[in-house]
Amino acid sequence: MTDPENRYDAIIIGAGVIGCAIAFHLTKRGYKTLNVDALPAAGYGSTSSSAAVIRTYYSTRDGTAMAYEGYHEWKNWQQILGTDTHDGLAQFIETGTLVMKTAADNYQKQVLEHADALGIAYEHWTAERIVKELPGYDLACFAPAKTMEDDEFGTRSGGELTGGVFFFAGGYVDDPQIAARNLKDAAASKGAAFRFNTRIVDIPTRNNRVQGVVCDTGEEISAGIVINVGGPHSGKVNALLDVDPGVRIGHRPLRQEVVQIKPPETLGYSRQGLVISDNDISVYVKPGSGGQLMIGSQNPACDPHLEADPDDFSRDLTDRALTYAYRYSQRLPELGVSQHPVGVADLYDATDDWLPIYDCSDVDGYYLAIGTSGNQFKNATVAGRLMGELIDYCEGGNDHDAEPLQFALHHVEHTLNTATFSRRRELTKESSFSVLG
Repeated sequence: MTDPENRYDAIIIGAGVIGCAIAFHLTKRGYKTLNVDALPAAGYGSTSSSAAVIRTYYSTRDGTAMAYEGYHEWKNWQQILGTDTHDGLAQFIETGTLVMKTAADNYQKQVLEHADALGIAYEHWTAERIVKELPGYDLACFAPAKTMEDDEFGTRSGGELTGGVFFFAGGYVDDPQIAARNLKDAAASKGAAFRFNTRIVDIPTRNNRVQGVVCDTGEEISAGIVINVGGPHSGKVNALLDVDPGVRIGHRPLRQEVVQIKPPETLGYSRQGLVISDNDISVYVKPGSGGQLMIGSQNPACDPHLEADPDDFSRDLTDRALTYAYRYSQRLPELGVSQHPVGVADLYDATDDWLPIYDCSDVDGYYLAIGTSGNQFKNATVAGRLMGELIDYCEGGNDHDAEPLQFALHHVEHTLNTATFSRRRELTKESSFSVLG
């Protein structure tokens, strides 16, 4: 591995939205980078299936602060990129987000404490306000969430939701794959290189230091830094090392489905674009293309995790998708649910506490941006900047495990203790243990 034409400062395995964001920020720091991806284009994998929700409510203070930082960057997308792109810009559609107050999440007490501490604006909506904004809504309680096979499915459990919290800062990105391509173009304009349709088959080490990667073509590419941003393949990427990278918290590829439903025109929603999180029925809802609603699970106990092989899994929707649609029809009785649903089935790379791993590893020069699927799209550019600073910190001789990087945010008065995202952490007790993070 001595050919200077085939040597880079950093090889990034993966070219999803976070992989491209890492390339963007490393090139800004002067690194010569190469992203390698087995798929044909940037953002072609699980990024393209993301719901791309931008929200500011998380179970932890650091998670909330990072999401609020990300919101500001999506609001100023062109300025963040600093260049024109080939595919046009992804658009951030700001709708605000409504989170229902439920007993299961202590009526949003913890979430609101984080919002107050970070200056995130919100207002309380009464039940009357919700029904005004969402005509036809039924606020009866149905918890705990159930599957359609349960004889109690659709049975009211007593009482009604008394209201929700509306966060002004929130919405969604119209095309997550275009967002990844925007970052790829911005990184390329600063010298980043990309290889697609290329699979990594080995990550050689010497004296506990990565030496680069070996491709399925037999080509060896040298680099003193390798970053695993492999999404659902991240576990398989780690297994290519001949040294244990020291990841203690579990992570695995989980199969997820999101169903698309056309809402009844008779409802005349004044806020058809509203993003909604409802833990009583354990679904989230966001606008989709063509006036559709996209409905996904918030991972209640009745929706067990389904681990899948990222190289061999079905993209066909199942009765799970129908279940999510029918759960939402408990709120909207007029919602027509087709027995032949359309939507998306893909994989999330999720940790056991549903918070990401942004970290170094037990192998010098080998870094991790994994366990991010499901709730980190919104944080992509912040994660890219964090990883750039983390790599500088570690390569500068600092012991990140002993003295974790303190990462100052630009738009929010908060400094992240990056131990929050450690590969060695215990389960985060404050976590929702769901896609909400």
